[in-house]
Amino acid sequence: MSEERSLNFIEQIVEEDLANGSTGGRVLTRFPPEPNGYLHIGHAKSIVLNFGLAQKYNGATNLRFDDTNPVTEDTEYVDSIREDIKWLGFTWQQELYASDYFEQLYQFAVTLIKKGLAYVEDATAEEIAAMKGTPTTPGVNSPARSRSVEENLDLFERMRKGEFKDGEKTLRAKIDMASPNMHMRDPLMYRIKHAHHHRTGDKWCIYPMYDFAHGQSDSIEQITHSICTLEFIPHRALYDWFIQELNIYPSHQYEFSRLNLNYTVMSKRKLKQLVEEHHVAGWDDPRMPTISGLRRRGYTAASIRNFCERVGVQKRDNVIEYSLLEFCIREELNKTANRAMAVLDPVKLVITNYPEGQVEELEAENNPEDPNSGSRKLPFSNTLYIEREDFMENPPKKYFRLGPGMMVRLKNAYIIKGESVDKDADGNITTIYATYLPESKSGGDASGLTVKGTIHWVSAAHAAAAEVRLYDRLFTVENPGMEEGDFKSFINKDSLQVINTAYVEPGLLQAKPGDRFQFMRKGYFSVDPDSTSEKLVFNRTVTLKDAWAKESAKAAK
Repeated sequence: MSEERSLNFIEQIVEEDLANGSTGGRVLTRFPPEPNGYLHIGHAKSIVLNFGLAQKYNGATNLRFDDTNPVTEDTEYVDSIREDIKWLGFTWQQELYASDYFEQLYQFAVTLIKKGLAYVEDATAEEIAAMKGTPTTPGVNSPARSRSVEENLDLFERMRKGEFKDGEKTLRAKIDMASPNMHMRDPLMYRIKHAHHHRTGDKWCIYPMYDFAHGQSDSIEQITHSICTLEFIPHRALYDWFIQELNIYPSHQYEFSRLNLNYTVMSKRKLKQLVEEHHVAGWDDPRMPTISGLRRRGYTAASIRNFCERVGVQKRDNVIEYSLLEFCIREELNKTANRAMAVLDPVKLVITNYPEGQVEELEAENNPEDPNSGSRKLPFSNTLYIEREDFMENPPKKYFRLGPGMMVRLKNAYIIKGESVDKDADGNITTIYATYLPESKSGGDASGLTVKGTIHWVSAAHAAAAEVRLYDRLFTVENPGMEEGDFKSFINKDSLQVINTAYVEPGLLQAKPGDRFQFMRKGYFSVDPDSTSEKLVFNRTVTLKDAWAKESAKAAK
């Protein structure tokens, strides 16, 4: 973490704890994902915070999977979470699972039963909810609340043995049905689920609730700073109650604001809907806010860490502009991505006075922002591809590209002058004819001419064909999850546009999946894993400028 900025409130707490010795002079954090989906950019903020704190204060971080619901969990999610954290640049001290503690958690529950602080409930989920009352009216005690310790111990053991069906019994803590905190009104501790667990198999048919497993797992591991998002504030009293009544290590919970990003959804449930209903191509679809999706789109680990640092750690929820995330990757790639020429909407350009069959090797710098990036050779011939938008037959004023009688510079090459065109039966231009000035060669221009426009190109005989995928925001509204109606009705139908035949300079044939380039005048692009030696595939990571803000302002007017 940066030493230049002021301390955030959690860092202040850590420094106070280290100064007064309340944590024994150590810092141990944890990142505790549920393995029921892929991690998203909001999790990245938590990862950067937890692992960053440990790094800053010479501590450590555990990766603990809170795998207490066998119905929704899968080893696919475990593997993806591991990969994402490593890719972000962090290493955990121990890899642990809440399921490692199932026996210990069961014994904790037995201890609470013996103390008269937990009981087996017969009521259904609907009946329990009705008993709890409302935030303004107290709940009512369940008839099962008066069961004896002996009967509760017997029933709980029989629950473990599998004698009851799903939903037939639960275990509840006995706290206070009139508490102003709804989470303290005899919350559930265990439920029955006859389901195969990804690690423990069929050994268990009762599983601890998240609120019971989470705090005790922190305590078992002796986590010094248990960092959660703001929605867990009401849970803290229950977290502390369990620790106090069990007389175990007093791990303490601290809350910070979760990351909310506009023009997307951050709910794993909603992201799962998008995947399962095939609105996107998978969890790693480059339009998704998942870490794997951002990685596939071409985002770097450094840019995401930088974004999380810029967002900061607060106590109040807010919505972060998607454009800040784009700024972070744009800022990095401007410095690090080699330049390349790619023509996305090609039209043929023939230079009539350039010798047919002649091929010239022209020098081009790889990255003007990086003096150590070197240069490359580009083949130049009399037949090129240029962008269709770079030629107009009847150009308006202040159009500084190519047209009849108009001159423009070909990047790293020569000045050319538009002469004539061929068209098809529908009036579409199929070929542009131009002449070049031999003395205007870039880097040694002796023509004395100055032109206002420079366009990119590729040699038709040497160019490599490529598929280019242009990605944009997945939703058309800032907060699709809060709008009336189905959030999926706000999906941006133009969030993916596929260009099947673009042309790129031949050197890109050596590019590997994950390599990033700035396509001159077009944006930043990354080689997709779908890319093969037969066909290159590029994903647009981000445009050169914040085009969305400009379009949004125009639409607002």
